[in-house]
Amino acid sequence: MSKIVEEVLSANAKYAADFGDKGNLPLPPGRGFAILTCIDARLDPAKFAGLSEGDAHVFRNAGGRVTDDAIRSLVISYKLLGTKEWFVIHHTDCGMEKFNNEIMGDLLESSLNTSSVDESGWHDSGNGPGTTDGKYIQWLTISDQAQSVIEDVKRIRNSSMVPSEIPIYGYIYDCKTGRLAEVKEANEAGKTN
Repeated sequence: MSKIVEEVLSANAKYAADFGDKGNLPLPPGRGFAILTCIDARLDPAKFAGLSEGDAHVFRNAGGRVTDDAIRSLVISYKLLGTKEWFVIHHTDCGMEKFNNEIMGDLLESSLNTSSVDESGWHDSGNGPGTTDGKYIQWLTISDQAQSVIEDVKRIRNSSMVPSEIPIYGYIYDCKTGRLAEVKEANEAGKTN
């Protein structure tokens, strides 16, 4: 067993010992909203949004981007579990700003090992074999945080599966201050009709 597995299981044992009545939480989120945000380990949606267990749905993917799967999850969140408001929250200093589709495809073609980056760019650390499959994926990288939030809110708003009465909000989390900054154009696009 790895050290990480041991640490996770130890932390889980302590958590479960004080679980209390959390086993009685209802399936629908108590505060009736959902957040789509990035996988970045510096973001803790429970803390920056003041959440407790059972309060909200939180979906995470690389960049907090609106993918087909994100829309699928949001629609399930609304249609089956009653959420009434949605947030798209990207963040400063996102790793998705540090590469593009071509770079990712080239790195994967070189090898499947973890790559590194420095002042001169990305470097593959392996000796193959790699795969060309990464060249056919849209990695949804980010060149402008505010613009990506606007695009993502608009993509949700324009989905035929999303009711017009659900407000969709767009924000950028600042990794240096912990504050959420409104993206006004995104919030305008996400208004209810």
